[in-house]
Amino acid sequence: MNASLSPRAAIGLFLIVVLAWGVNWSVTKQLVQFVPPLWSAAIRSWIALIGLFVILRASNNLVIPERHDVPVILSVALLHMTLFSTLAAAGLRFIPASKGIVLGYTTPLWVALAAPLIGKDTLTAPKVGGALLGLAGLAVILNPSSIDWTNANVVLGAGMVILAAICWAANIIYLRSHRWIASPLQLLIWQVLVATMVLSVTATITDGLPHAEWSWRLVWLFLYSGLIGTALAYWAMSMVNKSISALTTSLGTTATPIVGIASAAILLGEPIDISLAVAAALIVAGIGLATLVDRPLRAQATARG
Repeated sequence: MNASLSPRAAIGLFLIVVLAWGVNWSVTKQLVQFVPPLWSAAIRSWIALIGLFVILRASNNLVIPERHDVPVILSVALLHMTLFSTLAAAGLRFIPASKGIVLGYTTPLWVALAAPLIGKDTLTAPKVGGALLGLAGLAVILNPSSIDWTNANVVLGAGMVILAAICWAANIIYLRSHRWIASPLQLLIWQVLVATMVLSVTATITDGLPHAEWSWRLVWLFLYSGLIGTALAYWAMSMVNKSISALTTSLGTTATPIVGIASAAILLGEPIDISLAVAAALIVAGIGLATLVDRPLRAQATARG
């Protein structure tokens, strides 16, 4: 289970990851209509924790982390699995899933802009160009004809998803400089464990015990989000990162917003308007341009979606 995959198997698994992540935005959009965002993220995290325990136990990847890896466990658990997940889910209460995924995948643009400012990277002309393309896409999707600026909830929702993307970017910048002891795959369950505890306690304090009208539809949505969209996707991406270059996976993940837009149209009936299509194209092009000249990311930096 620790050996690298064949190129064909790695590409196949990578396609599954992109599909799982893309569809998961539409699933999350539905979940937050039944369950508050904090509890939605917490319940999904509990399901993912159980799924990852089974997967990592079977592949002999359950280890006790060393002290040096504690900061990266906390970084991923708090910035990505807790803040990103909760803010994105909260934002999806007020904006369509298709717009949410485009805003959420502006993360590499914030990395390209912020990393040089704190001395973690160098700013090059292609990165500036890529960032500008992405920011132009952001402006298109936030223009008054696409986002109703007179509706405070819509503005709040878009702001939450953008803030979620910035939290994810902060996590990626830290991951680039971390010296790994255990592998990202081996640390994954500890990150999910910390996130699950934090989410559950915070949800209980904020919202009390969860109250929902449970149905088979809600159960299936949670099972998909926890097992497919989280546990399977995280494990699969860790496997893919050992078999495909980080550049390839970075570029490949730009397909996730496209899948997300298509799944939102199919599953939720959300329209694909001109501004959404143009914004997605600009942001994907900007990420691609910035990534092509970027140094390969560390494996786990590309394993979060």
